Amino acid sequence: MSQVPTPREVFLALVNGVAEGRWNELPDLYAERTHVTHPFHPLRVAALRTRDELREHFRPTGEGPRLRRRATDITIHETTDPEVIVAEFAYQGTVEETGEPFTLPGIFVLRVRDGEIVSSRDYFDHVTAARVRGQFDALVTALREGGATSA
Repeated sequence: MSQVPTPREVFLALVNGVAEGRWNELPDLYAERTHVTHPFHPLRVAALRTRDELREHFRPTGEGPRLRRRATDITIHETTDPEVIVAEFAYQGTVEETGEPFTLPGIFVLRVRDGEIVSSRDYFDHVTAARVRGQFDALVTALREGGATSA
């Protein structure tokens, strides 16, 4: 019988999986029914509630520049609830096509039960993320029009 991963281990698998582009593996870190929100997303995107929605969320589009990144400045705060952690981190990297460096800070509040993420509030720098992915203009247009985008 294998040991169930701790919330800390699940978080590290998530941020390192994103940094390394292991997109197909990431949805399996989440429970089949989950609740993932991005409260600071400028377009107030809908919560992701299923593993299939997360599979679509993580699916590479093949558009935009290639990013080389790594998770840095990781600090994980454990709480009085053994299922919940608050994790501070940043993705530091470069845009491969231009060599432009970037830093994307984030804070995740994760609830992990039986080794799977059952809820997450992801506070992330979505404006900088859109800029480094070449989607800033689309984000601004969507904000002006009051609509949603994939930014």
